[in-house]
Amino acid sequence: MSTPVLDVRGLAYAYPDGHQALFGVDLHVHRGERVALLGPNGAGKTTLVLHLNGILAAGAGSVAVSGLPVEKAHLAEIRRRVGIVFQDPDDQLFMGTVRADVAFGPANLGIKGAELDRRVMHALEQVGMEEYVDRPPHHLSFGQRRRVAVATVLAMEPEILVLDEPSSNLDPASRRELADILRSLDVTVLMVTHDLPYALELCPRSVVLSGGTVVADGATYDVLTDEELMRAHRLELPFGFDPRTALPRP
Repeated sequence: MSTPVLDVRGLAYAYPDGHQALFGVDLHVHRGERVALLGPNGAGKTTLVLHLNGILAAGAGSVAVSGLPVEKAHLAEIRRRVGIVFQDPDDQLFMGTVRADVAFGPANLGIKGAELDRRVMHALEQVGMEEYVDRPPHHLSFGQRRRVAVATVLAMEPEILVLDEPSSNLDPASRRELADILRSLDVTVLMVTHDLPYALELCPRSVVLSGGTVVADGATYDVLTDEELMRAHRLELPFGFDPRTALPRP
């Protein structure tokens, strides 16, 4: 099998106050997969994500992205390969125009001129926001700002897109539009979410993290219909939603 895009082996981490957040996590994601990372609050999901581009350094174990170890010497390239889209788009949008925000990352890699313009417009076209290229981000709706935040990461041409609660605070139309965009992207996706129907719709595979360990890794349908697993790890489906009768789109 090919080298995983994301290869986490035996990852353990304790915060300076002594709180142990991760206990020997193994996670392997291959090119083209869309994987949901599920788990209750306090499970260690955010801690794991912060290791993927070197914001946190492993206490034990290792993380590699397409074979490149996540180590201090490689952080610039790792942060190009791993694009993280935060839950609040306003954490990523701070320039005067959409164009400037999307150009910020690649410009800092030294890309300029026609190639920078190409990256900006291609990223915005991928999320359906090219018409807003010269608009101030604060004049956009929340859903539009989230799509621009995705574009800021796509402009870096990452190998894996990590999304933190991508459906939060979106109205139904914006939620559907974002789902359509994510399905259309030719990029590996790791989606951290509490939105279990969204996970079923978008991610054929789900990994459940609980108490700092991986407690399940399999087909999303199988995870969501395992009532004992769901109950043991405080995962609850919305009222009236039954994966057995839902029609997830591939």
